[in-house]
Amino acid sequence: MAWLILVLAGILEIVWAYTMKLSHGFTRLGPSAITLAAMIASFALLAHAMRTLPLGTAYTVWTGIGAVGAFTVGILFLNEPANLLRVLAAVLIVSGLVLMKVATPG
Repeated sequence: MAWLILVLAGILEIVWAYTMKLSHGFTRLGPSAITLAAMIASFALLAHAMRTLPLGTAYTVWTGIGAVGAFTVGILFLNEPANLLRVLAAVLIVSGLVLMKVATPG
């Protein structure tokens, strides 16, 4: 269950990163409110997952999901570049996340 909660926390990290971009420096109310709500929920779920999972594992997976997710959202919705080196970097992050999961009991 901790892993599912952690994945949800990571998804919310993607949401707040994207809506923060849409908030234009917190000058737009709607995206700013979504950003703050998603941040609070993401942190709360991360804290809950850390009750069971080791700190290093939980934090690494949470930030990795957020990083790769934000990268993907940037490409799909914000017309950010998807060159070979950027994609390779994302693949390496995902590989690290898989290794972290395999190496962590529970």
